[in-house]
Amino acid sequence: MYPRIASLIATIGFFGLVSCLLIIYVLSELSEEVLEREAFAFDKTILLEIHSFANPTLDRIMLGITHLGDPVTVGTIAGVTLTILWWRRYRTEAKIFIVNCIGGVILSDGLKLAFNKSRPQLWDSLISEETYSYPSGHALGSMVLYGFIANLLAARYPQFVKVIYILATIIIGAIGLSRLYLGVHWPTDVIAGYGVGFLWITLCITMLNLQKLGTKSRKQ
Repeated sequence: MYPRIASLIATIGFFGLVSCLLIIYVLSELSEEVLEREAFAFDKTILLEIHSFANPTLDRIMLGITHLGDPVTVGTIAGVTLTILWWRRYRTEAKIFIVNCIGGVILSDGLKLAFNKSRPQLWDSLISEETYSYPSGHALGSMVLYGFIANLLAARYPQFVKVIYILATIIIGAIGLSRLYLGVHWPTDVIAGYGVGFLWITLCITMLNLQKLGTKSRKQ
């Protein structure tokens, strides 16, 4: 097998490779239906079911959670993370982190324009969104940002790897749920956002690991 391909597969791992292939399949099926302007019956059912739990307390909680995925919040956290990486001389991590963040923005905006799917209008939402719906930029962005940061922290503090990934999963999942609760995205939008985000972050983390392996081998 070509050495670089072998290294790529070894870095991703069997589970990661199977997960990526499964996600690509699901995304292709969803995207085909969206392009054909087909409606998913469960989208409306799930949103209405979630909305049935709405109350003032949950409203405040979900508004707070969804702000964790807002461009201003994400941009601020990304900027602080990049500054710390550069200051601590983690130059390789910093460069891949930049690629990871910029790629996430391009994917989110580009795919929204490509599919131009309308947002749900089942009830009066507490927030107003002007962009298209598919895929969810908050879901994609949270996966790309918080997932990458979790990977960096897990590498630096392996003794806390489970706690780090559990917290990252809770944050990412809560942001997606908040978009559904607020009625600004269909469930398929959030699923697609997570899927695209996972594929992109997997690629970026793989690039980072391959860069580290290359640097390590040159030093030996």
